[in-house]
Amino acid sequence: MRKLNSAQIKRATYQKYTFWVLPAVIAAGWIYPAAGFLLFLCMLGAVGFALYKGRSWCNWMCPRGAFYDLLLGKISRNVQIPGFFRKKSVRIFMVLLIMSVIGIQFYQVWGNLNSMGLVLIRLLTITTAAGIIFGTLFHPRTWCHICPMGTIANWLSKGKKPLYISDNCVSCKLCTKVCPMQLKPYDYKGFAVMGDNDCLKCSSCVEACPKKALSFSKVVQSNFQESRKHSYPPEIMR
Repeated sequence: MRKLNSAQIKRATYQKYTFWVLPAVIAAGWIYPAAGFLLFLCMLGAVGFALYKGRSWCNWMCPRGAFYDLLLGKISRNVQIPGFFRKKSVRIFMVLLIMSVIGIQFYQVWGNLNSMGLVLIRLLTITTAAGIIFGTLFHPRTWCHICPMGTIANWLSKGKKPLYISDNCVSCKLCTKVCPMQLKPYDYKGFAVMGDNDCLKCSSCVEACPKKALSFSKVVQSNFQESRKHSYPPEIMR
């Protein structure tokens, strides 16, 4: 088993304080359906943080993400997440599907708080179960690539606390091996900044880089990268 770096240890420590919220809300919701409205707090957190700090909410503050990391980390196959889960069309479909399900079912039971809460609990239970299946078959964070709130946070995260890549990068790919989302910072070394908005700002890649080529603080770039500073990295939100 690969030894965890300091960023990964810190992240796992924080997750121990948040992961229990997911099973607690699901369990409570089947007894007291109004507990389902707590789901909106998670939605607000994802959107709120994305507006100024990128998709950082999904790092350790999201109870579901923390639950998947801690529960599935030891039983997942931990293989490459299929590209299907990162297709733009699939992610848009999931946003529309989940929002439509909530909207239609809310309309049908509008005014009955218990029934409305139960709509959210059912949805939370079903999607969590799907995430456990995907996480076991592929990688703990597979669901996070098609999570509707994660996708919306992705859209809002452009330019927020970007990861800078210097030309010290030698494409050793150690960053990808420790990234909880299996992102590839080395693909962006010619652009000086990573253009993948699914970055959770966890700093695991920064700690793992043997060349100290990654940073969330802007660093002095080489002449080559200065010449590319007006170029934009390719968008890979698929």
